[in-house]
Amino acid sequence: MSLVTLSHVCSHLQNASKARLGLTSVPSTNLILGLMLSLQSAGFFSSVTRGGPTPPTLLSPAALQPLESAEPVTQVNVASRRLWLGLKYWNDQPVLSAMSMVSKPTKRVWMDAEGLGKLVRGRDAGYVKGLRRPGECLFVTTDRGVMEARECVERRVGGMLLCRVL
Repeated sequence: MSLVTLSHVCSHLQNASKARLGLTSVPSTNLILGLMLSLQSAGFFSSVTRGGPTPPTLLSPAALQPLESAEPVTQVNVASRRLWLGLKYWNDQPVLSAMSMVSKPTKRVWMDAEGLGKLVRGRDAGYVKGLRRPGECLFVTTDRGVMEARECVERRVGGMLLCRVL
C-alpha cells in the first residue's frame, strides 16, 4: 500500500476540481480503486471507470457502466491501467473542494472504533481533528475494505485513516 501515490492522487483531484475538469484519470491500484468507489458512493464523483491511457468513450450518463473495462488486462498493459473519474459540480462549485491526507507515508495513523466515534461526533481524538463541517468525510482502510468513518463506527471496526474530504 503506497501512501505516496495516494497523496499524489489527493492533490491531483483537488487541482482537477479547481480547474473545472469534467473527467480526469488516476493510477489504478486496489487501494485507490476502493477509495474512489467509496467517494463515488458518498456522492463526490459521477462515475468511476477502468481504462487505459486514453479516456473512455463518453456515453449518456444513463449508459455509463461503473468499472466498465474497454480493453482486457494483460501482462503488457497492466502498468498503464488508469481509473477515469467523472467529477461533479453543484451551483457552479466543485462537489469535491478539498482533499487532504491524514496518514502520511512516514506516520500512519491507526484508530479503533471508539476513537473514530469521537471524530464522527466532532471531537478530537489524539491529534486528529473531528469532523465539524457539513459534508466532511473521513475515509478509513480496514480489513473489510475502504469505508467512510461513520460506516466504521456502525460496524465497530477500526483501521488506518487515509484522507479527509470536503
